[in-house]
Amino acid sequence: MADEFGIDVNNLLPLREVVFNSMRDAIIMGKLKPGERLIENQISEKIGVSRTPVREAFRKLELEGFIEIVPRKGAIVKVLEKKDIEEVLQIRSVLEGLASRLACENMTLAELNKLKKIKKEFMDAVEKDNLDLMLERDVLLHDLIIVSSKNKRLVQMVNNLKEQIYRLRFTYLRDESSRQQIILEHSELVNAILSKDANKAEEISMRHIRNQEIAVTDYISKNEMH
Repeated sequence: MADEFGIDVNNLLPLREVVFNSMRDAIIMGKLKPGERLIENQISEKIGVSRTPVREAFRKLELEGFIEIVPRKGAIVKVLEKKDIEEVLQIRSVLEGLASRLACENMTLAELNKLKKIKKEFMDAVEKDNLDLMLERDVLLHDLIIVSSKNKRLVQMVNNLKEQIYRLRFTYLRDESSRQQIILEHSELVNAILSKDANKAEEISMRHIRNQEIAVTDYISKNEMH
């Protein structure tokens, strides 16, 4: 279990944050499966920490939707339900659509050049079948568009959904059949922003997220994760 979590007890963060980050990443990467039971004292023993930081990590994981506390069972990894996916991605679709529209007006030349570079790096990651790099570059591309909206409240609202979106994003990218479609949509979105076509950028961005919703729910159904 220690290997699953990849705990680094020498990390400078508070121990509860180290445990939280490691458990969250294990859930996102599928090392801890939906529905899997998490036993506090077993985890604390196997990773070599007291039960207190594990308990604190559980609380934060529950608040952020990664685990749930079930009567007579305790903590289990939260199953990705279709309704949860729909709710999160419906909100994200609207927010990122608006961000893309605003980015057409507010993105600087330096940011535009960075956007093109990240888009190319994502394509290279797909070609190399490097899932970690794909995930990192996909996050960077979307984050850059959001920040380039220059709307602080919009950025904050997206950040509030970030952890839940991250888990869905990993599930999406893990499905190899989706990757070429993502490349195409990224290219369309970047070109619309470069052309300062706000209507088109918003439409492409929202369609991109809707396609993610369909792909994620299909992938979960095929792999019997719900």
